[in-house]
Amino acid sequence: MSDQADNRAPYAQIAAHYAELITSGQLTPGSLLPSIKNLAQEWNVSTATAEKALRKLRTEGLVRGIHGIGTEVLDLPSPMSSGSQRQDRGRRSGSSWGAGERSDSHQAALVPAPADVAEALDIKPGSDVIRRRRVYRDRHGIVAHSTSWVPAQYGRLIPELLKSDRLTGGTSLQLIARATGRPITHRIDTASARLLTPEDAHLLELPPTQLPAEPVVVMTAKFIDSESNVVEYGVDLGGPGRTWRTESEVAT
Repeated sequence: MSDQADNRAPYAQIAAHYAELITSGQLTPGSLLPSIKNLAQEWNVSTATAEKALRKLRTEGLVRGIHGIGTEVLDLPSPMSSGSQRQDRGRRSGSSWGAGERSDSHQAALVPAPADVAEALDIKPGSDVIRRRRVYRDRHGIVAHSTSWVPAQYGRLIPELLKSDRLTGGTSLQLIARATGRPITHRIDTASARLLTPEDAHLLELPPTQLPAEPVVVMTAKFIDSESNVVEYGVDLGGPGRTWRTESEVAT
């Protein structure tokens, strides 16, 4: 267990601890996690809290419960996240990464807006727009290729948006809200599936002659500030075999 201060709920701390052990390879597939009783004793929490931590790991696809045996570590590709899910995760924890994820291949450029991007951002086609790209990976390979499209005027306020580096000090949305004083108040999400194109294959680092037959998930998210300005349009292209999953509380 970490001795550092952690403001997350106890069940989330426990789940994050074991998620790190699993994704780093310290707990290998087939390993068994401590029982609910042992977890509760080790972390000085209730059995209900320990069970909730294990349930969170199950919903994240990292473990499975086997009746009469215990909780087993799995070796399955994690699902992709939408731009909205990454925003939520970043707001809660300060990091948009999922368990075991990392990002690389960060690129930024000022480019003419494609027609679909211009429509989403409510600007003229061909207008300058900031395009930020990165690849999310886990131990199984590419989780998703993510592109953020941001109106060019925000580059003058936040020069970091035009640098091909991982942003520091927050996500692009957090930086824009801070610079403009206008919070992001709502968003519009879409989910669809399509067969990979050669361009998609290039983004996902696949040989164009070996396009997978199954569709891939495509997520979009449009973020709008308190004055109804569209400040970002995100497109996440899932790696082959990746799924998309959401989780929410259900009132009873």
